[in-house]
Amino acid sequence: MSDQVASFRHPDNLRGATFTDVSLRGARFTRANFTGVVMRAVEVGGTDIDAPWLLEGGNTLLVNGVDVTPYVEAELNRRFPGRAERRAQDPDGLRAAWARVEAAWDSAVDRVAALPPGSQDVSVDGEWSFAETVRHLVMATDTWLGRAILGKERPYHPLGMPNAEYETDGYDLSVFSLGTPPYAEVLAAREDRTRMVREFLATATEADLAVPRANPWGPDHTESTLSCLHTILEEEWEHLRYATRDLDTVERGLTS
Repeated sequence: MSDQVASFRHPDNLRGATFTDVSLRGARFTRANFTGVVMRAVEVGGTDIDAPWLLEGGNTLLVNGVDVTPYVEAELNRRFPGRAERRAQDPDGLRAAWARVEAAWDSAVDRVAALPPGSQDVSVDGEWSFAETVRHLVMATDTWLGRAILGKERPYHPLGMPNAEYETDGYDLSVFSLGTPPYAEVLAAREDRTRMVREFLATATEADLAVPRANPWGPDHTESTLSCLHTILEEEWEHLRYATRDLDTVERGLTS
């Protein structure tokens, strides 16, 4: 048997495949769909699962017959005070939720500022660096506030960072800057976009939240303004989780 490591990429399809008496030790799955996967008599010591959509649509994750999703949700809310408010339903609740996530991100930015210069550009396991994550949130705000809610013709800041899988989703990637822009400029772009959300929420009413908007990734479908704001808040908390996870790794590397 060859010692060469197999690699499967889109559009390879392993749907319905059966793996029996095989070793997946050390394997890495990125943007893979494990919906409905069944594992029996498996060894999972040290397994690290990151599933940002785990809690959507009544999903369950059974470990030895126990649905662990409520425990995951409760623990994430404990680790990230204010996260539980991300599904607020009224203007006052949304304003409070946004203030909480802004404060949480301010703390993360302060944490990076206390690290050696250049730490904001360190990538962990091929993931986005802290600066790239911040740039992505600029793009996310432009998509769901600037494009979907405010209807701007040119909503995107050049320092925003899109996902690679959005390359065919109907916007010109040439508007985005390449390379590694100065971190101070990234933070300035981020502050401008968080201000946009803050100012919109400051005057938002119940009627505003109910207004239908075209989904930016599927214009034939509509989303309420409230749904768009929930997406922004979800993006904020999920990417804060990613960022702090990787900052923990960066800090361990500095002290080891």
